[in-house]
Amino acid sequence: MKNSEFSKIRASGVGYLINSIQTLFVGMLRIWTIPIVLMLSVASGFTTYYGLSHFITPWIALVITIAIQSIIVICSLEIAGIHWQANRLRYFSVVCSLLIALTASVSFSYFKFYEISEQDNLHINRLNQIRTDIKSYVDRVLVIKGNVIKQQRADMEKATLDVQQAYFGTHAQIVEGYKHQVGEGPFWKHYNQIYQEKKQQQTKLDHDFSELDKDVQKLQSSISDLDVATNIESAYYAMLENFQSVQLKINLLSGSIGQSLPEAPLLMTYKQFTADVQPSAAMWSEFSLFAFTCAAMVDFFTVLLSYRLEFTAPGPLTAEEEDLVFECLRQFTEFRINKNDELEMTIEKTEMERAKRYSDWSRMFAVGLLLSRGFLRKIDDKTVEFAPNLYPLIAEKMGDKINQLKAGANITRQADTDE
Repeated sequence: MKNSEFSKIRASGVGYLINSIQTLFVGMLRIWTIPIVLMLSVASGFTTYYGLSHFITPWIALVITIAIQSIIVICSLEIAGIHWQANRLRYFSVVCSLLIALTASVSFSYFKFYEISEQDNLHINRLNQIRTDIKSYVDRVLVIKGNVIKQQRADMEKATLDVQQAYFGTHAQIVEGYKHQVGEGPFWKHYNQIYQEKKQQQTKLDHDFSELDKDVQKLQSSISDLDVATNIESAYYAMLENFQSVQLKINLLSGSIGQSLPEAPLLMTYKQFTADVQPSAAMWSEFSLFAFTCAAMVDFFTVLLSYRLEFTAPGPLTAEEEDLVFECLRQFTEFRINKNDELEMTIEKTEMERAKRYSDWSRMFAVGLLLSRGFLRKIDDKTVEFAPNLYPLIAEKMGDKINQLKAGANITRQADTDE
């Protein structure tokens, strides 16, 4: 810190020190804004490129992504320095360019955030689809199984009744000469053979259905394991193996009962089950507000911080430029506080200056310099306003002028005293 600054702190007290610290802090925040904008732009560019690369060639997607992010930052900076009354055509062209770039960026970024936010839901939906397909298939088989068992029991009851009636000679098929003869005669042997065949068939079906029930239970258990398994691949292949076992037993049963059973569903492969979300127009039909908000939020912060960057001049003024600007701005006479709480001044000649054919080239040069450096903002063709970073510069110059006047006054009083 220079001696003059130490003397200012001693003369002005704590207030000057606090103001200096605050100015330094604000300046550091403005500098820090630049890398933040760049990082946000890179993040938004990555998500935009990800979505865009699924529809066009990757290197073309990269070029378009760079163009989109550049337009967003550049237009945000320009809008902050443009008043729509000053140049309506330029203002609306910049706004339209920004809106188009934002629409493209948010639209393609949406795909990436949709994939991230819907990854768990996608897994659940695929798992539910497998459960639904298998459940529908097994339920239809179980309905047929129930009907077969019901029919088998009816046939077994009829065969049992036939055997009993044949034993006691009361069966309707027995001719009159053999009726009411109790014992194991030829009729009983015939119906007993039918009964034994039915009994063996029922025993075999009960065993097959019992094995099928065990396999169905294992299949349902393996489907449940897909939700909690650490090794998804092995769990999925175990589920497929159990499903194929169930399908095989159902196909064997189809020949045993003499009925055509439902066709098994075609389950997705493991690659399809674990595939990532592929960007498509279907994502918009299943709109995710969270994914859209995340995509829009990144670009919103990029625009906001880029807009704020405009309040920082691209580069500082040299000492000669500061003196030139201060002297030239002093030549303007019409100042006021506008609706933005900024100091506004009229830059065109007054009626008196026009009458005197006053040359305002030097002060207009200063206005152009400050506009190009971001220290002034144009409101319309006649007026400009001070940017926040111009006030400290003017305040410092005014303070120097006041100190010079005080020093001159002290010298004059000292000279009068000596006389």
